[in-house]
Amino acid sequence: MSSGTGVGTESTRHDRLPVRTLVAASIGNAIEWYDWTIYATFTIYFANQFYPSDSPGIAVIKTSATYALAFFFRPLGGWLLGRFADIRGRKPAMLLTILLMAGGSAAIGLLPTYEMVGWLAPVLLTLARIAQGISLGGEVSNASAYLAEIAPPTRRGRFSSFFYISTGASLLIASLLGALLANTLSKAQLESFGWRIPFLIGGVLALIGLWLRTTLTETEQFEQNKEKAAAVRWPLMVTLREHPKAVAQLVGFTMLSTLCYYTFFAALTPFAVNTRKADAGDVFIALSIGTVLFIALQYPFGVLSDRVGRKPPMLVWCAGIALLIVPLSYLVRPGVLNLTVVFCVGLGLYSLLSSIAPAIMSELFPTELRGIGIGAWYNITVATFGGTAPLVIASLAEAGYGMAFFYYVAVGAVIAFLVVLTLPETAGSELH
Repeated sequence: MSSGTGVGTESTRHDRLPVRTLVAASIGNAIEWYDWTIYATFTIYFANQFYPSDSPGIAVIKTSATYALAFFFRPLGGWLLGRFADIRGRKPAMLLTILLMAGGSAAIGLLPTYEMVGWLAPVLLTLARIAQGISLGGEVSNASAYLAEIAPPTRRGRFSSFFYISTGASLLIASLLGALLANTLSKAQLESFGWRIPFLIGGVLALIGLWLRTTLTETEQFEQNKEKAAAVRWPLMVTLREHPKAVAQLVGFTMLSTLCYYTFFAALTPFAVNTRKADAGDVFIALSIGTVLFIALQYPFGVLSDRVGRKPPMLVWCAGIALLIVPLSYLVRPGVLNLTVVFCVGLGLYSLLSSIAPAIMSELFPTELRGIGIGAWYNITVATFGGTAPLVIASLAEAGYGMAFFYYVAVGAVIAFLVVLTLPETAGSELH
């Protein structure tokens, strides 16, 4: 069976990457993560606009709960849109997900506040977040499957790296925008109207992503397996019955991946500002520097995995987080230098996994189950551990136990290390 489209074959022949195709495939995920990160990082500014409270900490917890609730619609999106991709195509599914995300982002940027419409405001915010949750649930699995299916077997790691190159670039935009707004607008202005700006920008970026995705072609693997996919009955149960080990492995390493992502890209910002009293501008600058490193490491680590295998980088990632996450947490305090160390070390380690995540997940399931297999189980794990991360860290901090969260991540890293040991080495192998 061919391992990719003519795009992948052509890149092998000329030893160059089809950059436009890779960017178009991964840009939807980038825009969606931009929107989710903006929500998490700007929560401290708009929480009181939707959930009025005498305690800013309580308002943040309520807004974080809305953030967490949207995550629990991700498995539904992963199931529905993953199955849609398996039977109708990767391209139509990716166009649908980016449309949903664009609508949700623009809606949040235009929503009325509690002062204007009362309790209708948090209800509308929740509905917009649910639409984004369903969208993102399908985006990760479908874009991952697309990138893996167009890649030649010996270059799947470097193709996969574009997934988080584009994601990192969008997160950098979010971080720089946060730094710019924090340094040019007063806190009152940010709470009044400034927080709306990044959401509206997200809607515009989504339209650009939609245009780029219309140029994609369907993968050969889907075309060759769509009849087989359509014939599968109860596909989610089939993944459990025929691929239980793959499901358990996906859940195991996704748990730590999710905790890493939301610790460094989302939860640390309000924790540093509200609990450790760090300057918001310093936090955004440190996060921006860490994100630049994160982007720069994706492609080299993708190439590395094609040469030495998937498991060695994953084991270093798990061990590094297990040993260093608690010591790093003591550096989360005022001062741009120590904050930069925290973000660079944490995101540098996370790059070992993120650079090859689409390849690893796609190599676990056959083509006719790839969309729903990744979509459902990945998103159930992310909803459980990622969606609750900002809520858990905010609640623990409010109760005076902020450090407990970092021990929680360390335990997750130990579990993930043991799971990775059970993975087969799949670098250079043909997809199922």
